[in-house]
Amino acid sequence: MITTTITSSLRDALEDLGVTPQPTVINLEQPANKGHGDWSSNIAMVTAKNAGWAPRELATEITKKINSALPEGIESVTVAGPGFINFTLSPLWLHNVLLRVLEQGITQFGQTDLGQGKKVNIEFVSANPTGPLHAGHARGACYGDSIANILQAVGFDVEREFYVNDRGLQMNLFADSLLARKAGDQVPENGYGGAYVEEWAQKMPDGLSQEEALSWGCEHAKEDQRKTLEMIGIVFDMWFSESSLVDSDAIDHTIRALEEKEATYEKDGAKWLKSTDYGDDKDRVLVKSDGEYTYLTPDAAYHRDKFSRSDWLINIWGADHHGYIARMKAAMEALGHDPEQLTVTITQLVKLVRGGHEVRLSKRHGEVIELREIVEEIGPDATRFMYLLQSVDTKQTFDLDLAASKVMENPVFYVQMAHARLRSIQAKAETLEMWPLPVDNANLSLLTHQRELDLLRDLYNFADVVQLSARELAPHKIAIWLRELATSVHGFYHDCYVIGDGVSQELTNARLQLVEAARTGLVSGLNLLGVSAPNSM
Repeated sequence: MITTTITSSLRDALEDLGVTPQPTVINLEQPANKGHGDWSSNIAMVTAKNAGWAPRELATEITKKINSALPEGIESVTVAGPGFINFTLSPLWLHNVLLRVLEQGITQFGQTDLGQGKKVNIEFVSANPTGPLHAGHARGACYGDSIANILQAVGFDVEREFYVNDRGLQMNLFADSLLARKAGDQVPENGYGGAYVEEWAQKMPDGLSQEEALSWGCEHAKEDQRKTLEMIGIVFDMWFSESSLVDSDAIDHTIRALEEKEATYEKDGAKWLKSTDYGDDKDRVLVKSDGEYTYLTPDAAYHRDKFSRSDWLINIWGADHHGYIARMKAAMEALGHDPEQLTVTITQLVKLVRGGHEVRLSKRHGEVIELREIVEEIGPDATRFMYLLQSVDTKQTFDLDLAASKVMENPVFYVQMAHARLRSIQAKAETLEMWPLPVDNANLSLLTHQRELDLLRDLYNFADVVQLSARELAPHKIAIWLRELATSVHGFYHDCYVIGDGVSQELTNARLQLVEAARTGLVSGLNLLGVSAPNSM
């Protein structure tokens, strides 16, 4: 990699000068201002004092050493400011980037073996089967599926899982609400009064018992949720039933496992987990004095089951679950699992805005907005891309009008339009029988325009961005990269004609290869976010 070449050249120059770098690891950054080169190091500034040099003087000497015998792929090395050392890469090296992109293609571009086949279970959405998915579930849904895509791209074996809370008080209230609406009665106190309950009750068969109504309602809700998720391209590998834990005695087995590890005790007729021994702020009740389980107990059994199937668990929870993390990690550690192999991501709230005003109510039912309504209004691509624009640990404002608009200010339209422009160039070339063209027939040395080099620099960064997104579970970094690449594509489209008067056949051939490489980048990035790359807009 070119970064290895750069750090080696810096280290060799320091050694020639009799200077030991401080710190020993040499870090590189890409300057925000492209006029400052492709890579920059502050090693002279952080090393100079201990070495008895002035920072800029040391940087100047390092630069002289490297420039005296430039490594392959580096065009120039300069000093900037108080002692930054800036590296500009040669066009030849960037042309090799293009060749690698074309060789890998959409199916392999950006993919690595970082995960080495490690099994990862990603549990997300996990809404109660008591109604349709609403806007509050959307961010976690889009995030979880994109994380799964990214981890798969870097070599993890990923399973998408939906935990179905199909037992307990809320399910009983849901069944009673359906039965009441079916009979034309009011729902019970604390029952479910949404308009969808009235609709679903009319679809429910007559004469069902409470248990039968619960089963029917659960399956109907699951199917409604499944279809809504499929509208935005999300398909789960497993829908795990909480009831199955009880039926299989998994909860009792989990309690016995905790007892065997002496992680429980009895107090006031209840069974407690010694969770303070494992970093929690207080001990937690597992079994109440009346013999009922607390919420923690089946959840601990569920996570124990997931660990039997996976090496790494990722849970994506809503903002109201933050306080639950420590006790779940404590329970897993008490069971003998590494708590670091349980990662919990908390998604913050999203404010929906239409016409400059916050939207809280459904146009259809006058209650919470269903996820289905959002998808129907703005489409699946805009839904996913807009929810993935920011880190999920920050609050977000989602402008529905902007997301539905066909203007360049709309982020998803901006990126998809970049792809459509590239395809329009290819379509014209196909009509003129200029494309497809073997890359061997193209003279890539002609690609020296700044817009062309900007595209290649963006493409070079993709693999690093994907790996960073995987390590930090941060799909918004892919979205940022896509917008940067789209900016380079739009600049290239305006300033670098590919086909037409004044453009030689040789240059056309070279630029068509660049068009395909840029298109490969856009499609690869959009695929990770679960967003399509349309040929026209």
